Amino acid sequence: MIVKNKRSLWTKIKMQKYLLLMLSPALILVAVFHYAPLYGWIMAFTHYRIGHPILAGEFTGLLQFRRFFGSNDLGWLLRNTLVINVSSIVLNLVVAVILTILLKEVLWKFGAKVVQTVSFFPFFISWVMAYAVVAQLLSVNTGLINRLMVEWGVIDRGINFLGNPNYSWGLMIIMNMWRWTGHNTIIFLAAVSGISPEMYEAASLDGANRFQKVRFITLPHLLPTLCVMLILNSGWVLNNSLEQFFIFTNATNWERMEVLDMYIFRFGIRLLDFSYATAVGIVRSIVSIILLFLVNHIVKQLSSREISVF
Repeated sequence: MIVKNKRSLWTKIKMQKYLLLMLSPALILVAVFHYAPLYGWIMAFTHYRIGHPILAGEFTGLLQFRRFFGSNDLGWLLRNTLVINVSSIVLNLVVAVILTILLKEVLWKFGAKVVQTVSFFPFFISWVMAYAVVAQLLSVNTGLINRLMVEWGVIDRGINFLGNPNYSWGLMIIMNMWRWTGHNTIIFLAAVSGISPEMYEAASLDGANRFQKVRFITLPHLLPTLCVMLILNSGWVLNNSLEQFFIFTNATNWERMEVLDMYIFRFGIRLLDFSYATAVGIVRSIVSIILLFLVNHIVKQLSSREISVF
């Protein structure tokens, strides 16, 4: 029986050899750039020194992990990371669903395509360019928004949006929404395009108005895609764009802006404590994987249909 299964598997491989051959470059890239670097995780269990082989360091066991969980940094690191990421994920998905429904209901299709293209464009803009634009808008003395509010008498003096830590979380959440809403909308529009027009026609014959069509046809068909998007995004709850936070962080707002990625960068690159930075990175990766499976399980239990990314 085992031999038969092996032969069957080998037969399937031979039948799909060309597809597997086309897939091999992507598999090689993933293996080289994502799995091969996991060899460096050994540094978390040794006293690694720059210029020496990884295996040459003194074995320290779980010392770096105990150091991280026993530090006072863990509380505010999780606070900053979770507040920004959870709020961004929820807001991005909600806004993307709303924008998808609006684009679906717009009768002027050319205008809808223009809005779709404009909303998707920020996804291709680097954070360096984005910061340059934001600085021109929000600078204390020369920013367009501050100057307009001062001239209109809304405020007496410019607000330090980029330096005041009270605005840091909101600024990052808005920037994430600006960058990812168009990308998520494209995915939701693909799901909406699969809805049969006959369902809307039948609803119209039954006397349903536009809002009822959205509630009973569009939203139920968006729910499976929304669940999958929620599952995929749950794995990134503890991950941030290092470039984004590196650019927007300064000496006055770092207390609210230092997330796990910036923390790992500070200890690994600036302080050259590679063992500690690697240990923090391992903890982040393991927790992210656990969250991914946990959210996937919860969604499968709550959903009327089985939705899984595995």
